[in-house]
Amino acid sequence: MASSAPDKNNNNDHETAIVGLNATESPGQWKDLMEPGGDADHGDDDDDDHKKSSPGSPKHFKNSSICSSTATIETCKAEDQVLDVVLEKNSPADRSQWVLNAPEPPGLWHEIMDSVKETISSCGSKYSSLMDQPLNKRVFSVHQQIFPILVWGRNYSATKFKHDLMAGLTIASLCIPQSIGYATLAKLDPQYGLYTSVVPPLIYALMGTSRDIAIGPVAVVSLLLPSMLQKLQDPGVDPISYRKLVLTATFFAGIFQSAFGLFRLGFLVDFLSHAATVGFMAGAAIIIGLQQLKGLLGISHFTNRTDIISVMKAVWTSLHHPWSPYNSVLGCLFLCLILICRFVGKKNKKFFWLSAIAPLVSVILSTLSVFLVRADKHGVKIVKHIKGGLNPSSVHELELKGPFVGEVAKIGLIVAVVALTEAIAVGRSFAAMKNYQLDGNKEMVAMGFMNIIGSFTSCYVATGSFSRTAVNYSAGCETLVSNIVMAITVLASLELFTKLLYYTPTAILASIILSAIPGLINLNEIYHIWKVDKSDFLACIGAFLGVLFASVEIGLMVAVTISFAKVVIISIIPGTETLGKLPGTDTFCDIEQYPMAIQFPGIMIIRVKSALLCFANASFVRERIVRWISEEMKANGKKDIGLLILEMSNLMNIDTSGIASLENLHKNLISQGIELAISNPRWQVIHKLKLANFVSKIGGRVFLTVGEAVDASFTSKIVTTC
Repeated sequence: MASSAPDKNNNNDHETAIVGLNATESPGQWKDLMEPGGDADHGDDDDDDHKKSSPGSPKHFKNSSICSSTATIETCKAEDQVLDVVLEKNSPADRSQWVLNAPEPPGLWHEIMDSVKETISSCGSKYSSLMDQPLNKRVFSVHQQIFPILVWGRNYSATKFKHDLMAGLTIASLCIPQSIGYATLAKLDPQYGLYTSVVPPLIYALMGTSRDIAIGPVAVVSLLLPSMLQKLQDPGVDPISYRKLVLTATFFAGIFQSAFGLFRLGFLVDFLSHAATVGFMAGAAIIIGLQQLKGLLGISHFTNRTDIISVMKAVWTSLHHPWSPYNSVLGCLFLCLILICRFVGKKNKKFFWLSAIAPLVSVILSTLSVFLVRADKHGVKIVKHIKGGLNPSSVHELELKGPFVGEVAKIGLIVAVVALTEAIAVGRSFAAMKNYQLDGNKEMVAMGFMNIIGSFTSCYVATGSFSRTAVNYSAGCETLVSNIVMAITVLASLELFTKLLYYTPTAILASIILSAIPGLINLNEIYHIWKVDKSDFLACIGAFLGVLFASVEIGLMVAVTISFAKVVIISIIPGTETLGKLPGTDTFCDIEQYPMAIQFPGIMIIRVKSALLCFANASFVRERIVRWISEEMKANGKKDIGLLILEMSNLMNIDTSGIASLENLHKNLISQGIELAISNPRWQVIHKLKLANFVSKIGGRVFLTVGEAVDASFTSKIVTTC
């Protein structure tokens, strides 16, 4: 007996699995909003009473494993008989009492205090364990929490340093030309991009938890800052005042990022959903590419606006004025070289370094060619002077009392969220590849402190770069020492080689930025979003079009608004579904998802797919249920519904508006001769229904499972319990 039962159970499970895989396609959210039907949802096991005799129950498997010898078989059978007798004594009425007589759930204030006590207890236990240590170990433990490098640095080896050295030199060759280009995109002097590749990576190496991320300036942030700050101060008119606003915005961004981590407010970053981020990045990439037409074509006068119409208009107007074709020829030539090297590096992983050094080689070759033929005398625009040396202090340049401090703080908040979103997405992606976990709060604190200190040392907002992180990963980096190597290399370039970049053409900087744009437009992910979730695609395309045709900040606003609207619509207009019983099982599922599910005559079973029945959605749910019943009765041409069962397993809580709506529904049903029963109500829900005397109004028809409610109806043994 013990050996045959598992085989039967496996067959049943196999058949149930096939039923689940062959379910009909979900109707989607739009149909759920437009029609009185529900979208797909997985069914729950509702009749626990029948599980006690199921071959697949835990009791059965326990018996199969324990009763392995002849000596224990009789003992197991005796225990089974005793257990069956005990379970049989618990009738459906008894189990209804389990639901009705549950202890009082904790209130809101109790839950808040428990959360506070848990936090304090956790901190207290850490503090007590810390205080039990000697003073020197205590100080070291505190420093380990703040600086993770003290933890992993103890196991650092020469082999790891060899890999980190090669990875650091490789990403430095990519970082130097990119940093110069991104600084020009941010409307700053070229050296500020190099400054941003020195101090922030060093700070992050001390405090960060990602092993692979490469820190520095990135294209999106470099576009976002001028698009908002130039409304306060034109960089072309007063570049010094504009630079002060950039440094102040960087300071505020660091403050907000640190606060997110210290106060565990990382959920605020999630307001910018994945779909919105994908659309925003794609739109920003196209705007960045259009902005580079100024350097690629050698245009002297260009618009400060970022929308595609203004940019194309400026390009068209400039083409009617004298311009040098040598800029575009030089830029396009090296752009093709960079893209070819990148293509080869992707096709053959052994040549990953080729795509990394291509930008630096392009800068060297283009600078030499311009110097040798003196192309700057023939209309080729060059970078000219780049200030070298260590990062100068910029503490005195922060305008914390200026007239624009409020606006700059708002800009800092927006930039902080965007920078964190990109960095955490990059860090988590590569952490998953190497199977380790990031500490999200420590990441935010590290990002915040590196930008705060960066604002004191002439750096603008830095974050994790996807392109440089990918190169760092491919180069075989082991730890954050690769960031230290990169920072030292960039610092050496600032000290020794800035004068050699005098003849670097601006067209080559535009080409380097243009070569990074394909990595920002993820067409496969956009198609995946469209295929999986149309409402998410709406947020994605809204962010894309907002950035493209309005501005960067409007694109962000559109994305966040659509994401919030989606949440609000789902809350206000929750799905409802009619349940039926799957043949051969005790499971009740959505009849649209499982057309083979059986409905019982005279009984309608409805599940509300919402965690909260409240003032925002209670009337909608009641009206939908009433309409469904009317349509069902009209379709049958007679009054054949005698019982409505509300399956409440999804409903976590209910307010007074929700209770009033249920009372109105009950009155409506009574007027039509239909009884109301509820099954599997959650703790908070049944407690509030009892306090409102709703349970007594429906005659105590409260059941643990849908199956028990159906059985009680068929056997005319609905038990009244008040």
